[in-house]
This record gives sequence, structure tokens and C-alpha cells, in this order.
Amino acid sequence: MKISKEFSKNALSYNSLNSVQNLVVEKLLSLVDTKPKYILDLGCGSGAICKRIDWNYEHFTGVDFAAGMLELHPKSSKTEAIYGNFNDKMLFDNLMSYNYDYIFSASALQWADNLDDVLLSIKNLNAPIALAIFTSNTFKTLNETASLHSLLKRAEEIKESVEKHFDVNFEVVEYRLEFQSVRDIFKYIKRSGVSGSRKLLSFTETKRLIDNYPVNYLEFEVAFITSLVR
Repeated sequence: MKISKEFSKNALSYNSLNSVQNLVVEKLLSLVDTKPKYILDLGCGSGAICKRIDWNYEHFTGVDFAAGMLELHPKSSKTEAIYGNFNDKMLFDNLMSYNYDYIFSASALQWADNLDDVLLSIKNLNAPIALAIFTSNTFKTLNETASLHSLLKRAEEIKESVEKHFDVNFEVVEYRLEFQSVRDIFKYIKRSGVSGSRKLLSFTETKRLIDNYPVNYLEFEVAFITSLVR
């Protein structure tokens, strides 16, 4: 398992809510050597992948269960935004009527109810994959300082699940997003909606965490998974 580090890639304030996610999309697209024409994006959100594709494609299908995000997704005669949940097998039954030559997912599958089941459903679509999944080392220092348990899977668990169904390249990348102050860190967490812990902190616990947080950054760890080229 290859591990790369991109510490202090962008020292941004909490106002740039999607800075790490944008880096993830850029990295994921850079790992794909082909220029697929029929594309599926699972957990497409507002269209970060679609917006960054720089080649001509025939059809792009984005799927997300957040209707508000889908409203922001790029619209054209070649794009289709579908309301659906990748945890629902009925979605994949419907997607079987399509023929895709690449399946993407960036910053979404860490929220799969059962990653093995979702990966099997993706496999049945019979197309190469490019996936980016956040791991349990995301917010590592925060979780350790607050004695929180991450909701996310360890990179090793993700690798084991993926390799049950696909032959892949598997790379783990660590990002570090720096802030001007510890309070900016917690504003970022609140405003961005990112989460990864099972336990909600009380006001007193949150204040104590802010007072004792030892660094001026948040860590993000992402597993990048791409089909092997044969």
C-alpha cells in the first residue's frame, strides 16, 4: 500500500470549505489515463468531477441523495443528475440499463452503510473504477484529543473490501489543511458539515477541546482506488 503525503498543500481559512475535496477530485482525475465517454459519478454532490473533466464525453450521469446538491450540478444535453442513494440496491438495478465505461466516486463512499455490498453493486455494472474514500485517520488529532471514535473505516479495511471485488491500484494520501487559529478549525468543521465521530460534544467539552487542541491544522487521509490497466 503506497502512502503519499501532501502536508500544508493549501494553508486556507475555514471559508474555503471544499478545498480538500477539490484536491481529491484533481488527484482522482489525474489517475485516469483514458478519456471515458460514458461516465457514472456516485455521490456526485454539486458536480465537482463533472466540472473538472477536460475532455469531450457522450454522457455523464451524476447520482446523489441530496436534492439541493443536484440542483447545483452542471446541466447540459450530455449530463444527467439522478436522485438516488448508493446504499439502495434498487438504484443499481436501474443503473444496469446504462452502459458505462468508467465509474467515479469522490469523497462519498466512506458513508456507505455496507461498503462490501456497495462495491459488489458497482462491480455488477462492469466498468473500471476510480474511487476516493476518506479513512479513519481523517481528523486524527482532533479525535485523539477529544477521545472520539471515528465513524470511518481504516485504510486497511477499505483495501480489504475493495480487493474482494476488483484488481486495483491502491494509494493512501494524507492531506493537512492549516488554519490561522484553532477557532477557525472548529468554524470550518461546523460550516462545512464534515463529520467523522460517533459522539457529539457538549458546549463545555467543545470549549475544552478548543482550549487544548495542540496544532493549527486538520488531517485528512484518503484512499485512492483505480482499476489496474491491462
